[in-house]
Amino acid sequence: MTLIRSISGIRGTIGGKPGEGLSPLDAVRYASAYARWVVESFPGRRPKVVVGRDARLSGPMLMPMVVQTLRMSGIDVVDAGLSTTPTIEMGVVFEGAQGGIIMTASHNPRQWNALKLLNHKGEFISAAEGAKILAWAEADDVHYADVDGLGTLRTTDDLLDRHIQAILSLDWVDRDAIARADFKVAVDAVNSSGGIAVPALLRALGVQRIEEIHCEPHGEFAHNPEPLQAHLGDLLSHTAQTGCDLGIAVDPDVDRLALVTEQGVLFGEEYTLVACADYVLSQEKGPAVSNLSSSRALSDVCARHGVDYFASAVGEVHVVEQMKKVGAVIGGEGNGGVIVPRLHYGRDALVGIALFLTHLAKSGQRCSELRARYPEYAMSKQKIELGPGADASAFLQKAALAFADERLTTVDGVKVDFSEGWVHLRASNTEPIVRIYAEAPTLERAEQFVDRVRLAITSES
Repeated sequence: MTLIRSISGIRGTIGGKPGEGLSPLDAVRYASAYARWVVESFPGRRPKVVVGRDARLSGPMLMPMVVQTLRMSGIDVVDAGLSTTPTIEMGVVFEGAQGGIIMTASHNPRQWNALKLLNHKGEFISAAEGAKILAWAEADDVHYADVDGLGTLRTTDDLLDRHIQAILSLDWVDRDAIARADFKVAVDAVNSSGGIAVPALLRALGVQRIEEIHCEPHGEFAHNPEPLQAHLGDLLSHTAQTGCDLGIAVDPDVDRLALVTEQGVLFGEEYTLVACADYVLSQEKGPAVSNLSSSRALSDVCARHGVDYFASAVGEVHVVEQMKKVGAVIGGEGNGGVIVPRLHYGRDALVGIALFLTHLAKSGQRCSELRARYPEYAMSKQKIELGPGADASAFLQKAALAFADERLTTVDGVKVDFSEGWVHLRASNTEPIVRIYAEAPTLERAEQFVDRVRLAITSES
């Protein structure tokens, strides 16, 4: 069993003893601490929190515990039920709420769940705020309301519709162009909430021909939910065999987007943001931001449009901080996460779909032809599993020492820049692993970089 407490929330595998897995006691403890933070952040008023969940099996049990804990803490709750992370983020703003919680473990397998914590802007809480909540939770330093101060409960089912309408209202989204293109689109939503959200968006965009794969939101994931090529065989084959113009894959909470060309070839999750940024920057000039583990292709596209590119530490909250600092018009992460500040500061697969379809429709090209417009880099994404008591920082220190003669960046883990590529090592915030990402002109060369670094950090000497 695993329980990971981080500044962005609590994530763990279901079951086991309290403190070792995500148990009912842990859910209540951390929801209570978050509730204290919300109440103290808005003194003198009755705060409101929007909650939702993805379709994973533990969600219907976890959600009521969190909802009732918030109410016992004197918070009014708006229950959006089965939803997406970006929809709850926008729902906080729609509802004028003081916070939000989405119960999802994102791309993690079915045995995982999590509480992702949002502030009154519908954005992930800051590191300082998260540290305070963690400290209160660990000390059980929480307070509940008396019987006259208990919070209310209201359910809502219109947040997705409002989210979709906000996307359609963006000047950059051209519904008429998409409808005229008469795209045929396949969707793999891994049997989670994207099975509702993505087809609804596509219909609103004028897409009439939709092939649904694994779109029943019952939580029995049909494959590993991380939208990588190794997990998307059904979508790849179906897209090509049924004559689809595009394949779309999302993770369980719909903040990551992977695309498939009409040939049944992965567009490349790193290139989701690249393509969307290319289109947005053609409409409005301004900086773009991605994290240190994202492809150089975005920097190349920025140069083509004559705008600045900036890199941040890995993690949505860090990307958002950098975007606000430099006034970016678009940003995100190479895992298929697209952030459009004009809509909201959160990774949003739905707005990514709308922007990409507009780009594809206006280009007059097929998806594979559009992909060929971008610089060709190959990325290898690997990891080292950490056993009990393993120290991730020791691996990072060994890497820094082994490659001290190369150009190093230590803002987030260790990034080693070679002349023809780079390797980035960092401890995951959500899993007991060290991630090793590498990029080079070919996959073979990228994997050689990974092997070289892996050997250096795992050797006994």
